[in-house]
Amino acid sequence: MADVQVACINKQERNSTHEGITHLGNPAGGWKWPRADVIASIEAKTNTFYTLVNGNRGNIGVVDGPNGKYVRTYADAKWNDNLLSLPECN
Repeated sequence: MADVQVACINKQERNSTHEGITHLGNPAGGWKWPRADVIASIEAKTNTFYTLVNGNRGNIGVVDGPNGKYVRTYADAKWNDNLLSLPECN
């Protein structure tokens, strides 16, 4: 299992807080995956994903919300939205 850093995201509408993340990636690592592939990988336990913002690690987990599954970071014993603070992937 690989421990993979997520450094960028794509959203359907970048400035909307209601539109979901479509892709996660890391330009330095040369990868960008659709959200569904990241969710499948987390659930299959083939990879773990995390963010590193200002030296703080946030592990990425899967949340089953009212509109389906989505990804979110978990840090300091609480779920948060660190993913939304990441820059846009190219």
